[in-house]
Amino acid sequence: MKVNSQSVNFNADVELINFVQHRMDKLETFYDKVISSDVYLKVQKTSAKENKIVEIKLNIPRDKFIVKKQCKSFEEAIDSACSSLERKLIKRKEKLRIQV
Repeated sequence: MKVNSQSVNFNADVELINFVQHRMDKLETFYDKVISSDVYLKVQKTSAKENKIVEIKLNIPRDKFIVKKQCKSFEEAIDSACSSLERKLIKRKEKLRIQV
C-alpha cells in the first residue's frame, strides 16, 4: 500500500516514518483492496501532555475512511488510529459479504 506521510510543525525521523509504514501495511490483512493512505503527524503547541495528533485518511474503492487521534506519543496515536481503522475495515468487509 502507498503511504504518504506528512509531518506538521516538526521534522519526523526515519524510525517514525518506518513505524507508520509498518503499521499501515498490517491493515491489508483485514481488507486487501486498500488503495492508498495519507498520514498527517501534527504537534499542537499547548501545555497539555497529549499534544501529538495523528490523522489518517484511508482510500478504498468507492469510499474513504478518516480517523483522528490525539495522544501523548505518536506511536500510541498511530496504534489507536490503526485499531479504529481495522474495526471499520472489518465492518466494511462484512457488509460486502452480506450484499453478495
